[in-house]
Amino acid sequence: MTREFLPAGTAGIIEACPSALPASLEADAVVLFLTEGGVGQGVAATIDAALGGVLGRLANDGELTGRRYECVPLLAAQGLRAGQLLVVGLGRAEELDLGVLYRAAATASRHLAGRPRSRVAFLAEPTWTTLQIEQAVAGAAVGMVGQDLYRSEPKRTRFGTTQWIGADPAAVGRGSLLADGVNLARRLINASPDHLYPESFAEEAASIAGRTGLEIEIWDEDRLRRERCDAVLAVARGSIRPPRLVLLRYRGRPQSSGDHPDLAFVGKGVTFDSGGLSLKPSESMLTMKMDMSGAAGVLGAIATIAALKLPVDVVAGIGLVENMTGPAAYKLGDVITARNGTTIEVHNTDAEGRVVLADVLDVVRGLAPRRMVDLATLTGACMVALGHDVAGLFTNDQACCDAVAAAARHTGEPVWQLPMYADYGEQIKSDVADIKNVGEGRWGGAITAAKFLERFVGKTPWTHVDIAGPAFAEKPRPWTDGGGTGSMVRPLVELARSTV
Repeated sequence: MTREFLPAGTAGIIEACPSALPASLEADAVVLFLTEGGVGQGVAATIDAALGGVLGRLANDGELTGRRYECVPLLAAQGLRAGQLLVVGLGRAEELDLGVLYRAAATASRHLAGRPRSRVAFLAEPTWTTLQIEQAVAGAAVGMVGQDLYRSEPKRTRFGTTQWIGADPAAVGRGSLLADGVNLARRLINASPDHLYPESFAEEAASIAGRTGLEIEIWDEDRLRRERCDAVLAVARGSIRPPRLVLLRYRGRPQSSGDHPDLAFVGKGVTFDSGGLSLKPSESMLTMKMDMSGAAGVLGAIATIAALKLPVDVVAGIGLVENMTGPAAYKLGDVITARNGTTIEVHNTDAEGRVVLADVLDVVRGLAPRRMVDLATLTGACMVALGHDVAGLFTNDQACCDAVAAAARHTGEPVWQLPMYADYGEQIKSDVADIKNVGEGRWGGAITAAKFLERFVGKTPWTHVDIAGPAFAEKPRPWTDGGGTGSMVRPLVELARSTV
């Protein structure tokens, strides 16, 4: 199995080590996970004994509670050769899931990555499953990476070596690959729009494809015209940056013909969204480099699936544009003919993502996947409904949606299904074209956007994931710096795994 697919040194060295006595651990820091209710048994009890019962005394005094994401450092703890012991809370044992473990490990790394560390040891519980180890390893590798791509003095410093004591080596390897996928998505989201634009994103995808063995096609403007992708081309007209459509294919099944892929992912890749002629105010435009988070998540997910060599066939389509205000920009009242022949009347140029996805969904649908999932930072309305932390699910097939929801909840990313009432489709009907690109008024905007997308998936089982809220953290959390989160990378990998 490939150890990592990001450039060497992106997350340092991550390795599994056999169980070791506390006195033999040599590291700048040792991380111990603790549930509520005191020291109890397991690794915590072993460390407590080596420290002469200091953990038990701190727990009895209320200094160590084990509350979720609580970090308590003990410096130069006698009985350890490490510079410090960091105790990280997991909350109630009966409520521990993969998401909590992922975020707790990320919290520990983020706490320690404030200064250089040559070696950090994480103590795995012997009762942890391989899935728990994978998610903890992934979280730790994600937590040490900040959003400060362009700072001369970064706030976060990657550990030289991360050791997982008592962890299964194969699980550690898989966890490091999951982290690669999430960190890839985060890096792309955090990249400035003068560095990341449709052409450079496509080049990044080609580089990742080369490292993971993915097949790739990149459609330039000429190919987009030949393929009748006029919706993509229309949105891109206002920018000097030409659009791109990226198709990626992973053939994981033995003797696969590539017909009827098990899964298809589609990502919205608006590398910068000014709103077009429906211009956004400055405060709303500042973070619009993140409007390609769906594309970043799809690339991170399929690359991880390929690196893990999962026995599943997956295709991915990514539509890449800038939405700008140049002299040729598409206008309110324009009528666009999408690739599938549907005519679209433009009522708002800031509802551009669904217009781009119209063509990309049709292209990917033509590859006859058994299930299709799209990721998109599509609507502020979804954030109004569900807040910043929860992604919205919309579907034409309940079994498909249930599979996506199960994968998300299993990996600890909150999602919620919203209705697809037929009457909402009436709101996007146009008097001069087949449909218009926004609904009527401000209400139900996330649903009318999903009903728009539904027009381009045919009878393919499909789930739309609106990640407008969780894709980008405007403020830091205990487990992450502000910026791109890599939302839905881990759930899509889990979906592929459960499809096998």
